[in-house]
Amino acid sequence: MTTKNTSKTYRPGRIRERNHEIILAAAEQEFALHGFRGATIQNIAERAELPKSNVLYYFSNKKKIYAAMFDDILARWNAVFSSVTVDDDPAEALASFIRAKVDMARLYPLASRLFAMEIIQGAPFLMTHLRTNMREWVRGRAGVMQQWIDQGRMAPVDPVQLIFLIWSSTQHYADFQVQVLMVENKAEYEKQDFDRVADFLTDIILRGCGLEVPKK
Repeated sequence: MTTKNTSKTYRPGRIRERNHEIILAAAEQEFALHGFRGATIQNIAERAELPKSNVLYYFSNKKKIYAAMFDDILARWNAVFSSVTVDDDPAEALASFIRAKVDMARLYPLASRLFAMEIIQGAPFLMTHLRTNMREWVRGRAGVMQQWIDQGRMAPVDPVQLIFLIWSSTQHYADFQVQVLMVENKAEYEKQDFDRVADFLTDIILRGCGLEVPKK
């Protein structure tokens, strides 16, 4: 009797997943540098160190790479808060969301700037996503917060505006990096700068929601 080699069963899927990650990371750099019109699949392939044919195997055209890149960015940003339910502690959930978003600004500043540029230009490639997936996500998360409010577990704030506030305040440090560094007379960010920002935003936002900041 032969024994199944389970590692072979999962290897093709893992290769596909890894190639997706490499291509989308390369796409972030290429689109950030050249914009949608100036970016090319050839340049994305070179940045990914893959043959162009490999890139086209996963994404048949530049528009699909661009859309997939934003799907990946938005999923990354909101992952921490996506699974929150009414049974979770409001202060813990919101603090985790704020800190995760600050960390995203530190780790993936290009992603934040690309999203900002797309929105400023009228969201020509993201309009469908904004009207469907994002609208549904915001309504779902706002619904959870409204239940916390109805139960008296947090102050009666506008949940949708709270989400906008968390998005904008955390992404500011990536989108307006040059401005922040010039005002603070710094050459570049350090990890401790983002820790300080996360502490500040968590304190201000949670207290505005009538919540105590969770102890670390």
